Amino acid sequence: MQLFFYNLSIFLYKAAILLASPWNQKARLWVNGRKKNLATIRQQAIGFNNTVWIHCSSLGEFEQGRPLLENVKKQFPDHKIVLSFYSPSGYEIRKDYPQANLVCYLPLDTKKNARHFLDSIRPSLVIFVKYDFWYHFLYACKNRQIPLLLVSARFRKQQPFFQWYGGFHRRMLTCFTALFVQDSPSRDYLSAIGLTENVFVSGDTRFDRVGTIAEKFEPVAIIEAFCGRNPVLVAGSTWPKDERLIRRFIDHFPDVKLIIAPHEIDPAHLNDLKKLFPASHTLSDIRDHPEKGVAQILIIDNIGLLSKLYHYATFAFVGGGFDSGIHNILEAAVFDKPVFFGPRFHKFREANDLLAAGGAFSVEDAASFKIAAEKILNNPDLLQKTSKIAGDYVRQQRGATEKILSFIQEKRLLTS
Repeated sequence: MQLFFYNLSIFLYKAAILLASPWNQKARLWVNGRKKNLATIRQQAIGFNNTVWIHCSSLGEFEQGRPLLENVKKQFPDHKIVLSFYSPSGYEIRKDYPQANLVCYLPLDTKKNARHFLDSIRPSLVIFVKYDFWYHFLYACKNRQIPLLLVSARFRKQQPFFQWYGGFHRRMLTCFTALFVQDSPSRDYLSAIGLTENVFVSGDTRFDRVGTIAEKFEPVAIIEAFCGRNPVLVAGSTWPKDERLIRRFIDHFPDVKLIIAPHEIDPAHLNDLKKLFPASHTLSDIRDHPEKGVAQILIIDNIGLLSKLYHYATFAFVGGGFDSGIHNILEAAVFDKPVFFGPRFHKFREANDLLAAGGAFSVEDAASFKIAAEKILNNPDLLQKTSKIAGDYVRQQRGATEKILSFIQEKRLLTS
């Protein structure tokens, strides 16, 4: 009966996306991306053997799984890499990712689609990053005895797996050959429902990813020129609620340069930002017209630069904490930067850890942000201390990728 309702929900979800697509860009990309999707995959995957299929829900999960993907590619160069996304925000940005032999949308989760997809790519190993549990794809892998790994997962007691009604969800977990979780509480939750022997606490591969980004950092001359010798606030992955708070905050600090990299860079949102910060320039402005001079506020109007921008911060604000939850604070912390964010952070382990250690600060409004920021701006010793705490935390947490790779090698999952 639960499977019937699951299939019905998939059908209804598709219908809702189709109805929304004429007016919603993401829905339109989702629909258009899946037109003739399986036929395209079948054509592009001709001749594929010894394939490793890695699935990511969106861009954040891709960055999380990227260290593992690239190390698998390096250690097993004869294997093909298939990278799938559920969300347009992941696929559209990484559809030309050179380390993968095929980048595609994950077809809608039906029994027929799962069969055709696996027939086309013929995987020897399947890796799901963090979450995105699709019943038919998981069971198709299990029934074909294809090794299936879940990596960098984190479980919470509120999830359906651990509720009285969660039998259907628990069955999906039994499809995995191994579950690599971020922390001990996740392992304990799984143990309570009978999953013990194939559960491993490996940590989070995001720490490895941001560590690599920091190690490979290259200066950005135009950003260096903008920052000068001023203290700098880098606000990354911001949403409108974050931006309104930052607008009130920055009025009190005329000597602080602000670099703001919004989560959405569509023209409508960029226009709203320019109205909110009327004295600002965009990155495109100062690239194309350097004669405009140096403003206090710089709006980043492209994708892909944020992880480098944090290098130039005195302190950072990471958005999302006034909406569904904060974005990646590790990208800032790895550069030894104290991190500020809104009140919705509790489901993020790294946020709780850094708050407890003193390398991060949660703020409720512009007033509390002003008070906390003044303390570190006016106290160089405190700034140095909080910065070191943030950076040390990231460095101490690295190593998840190596643990997962060791499992793949020891179990000979990619060798005959």
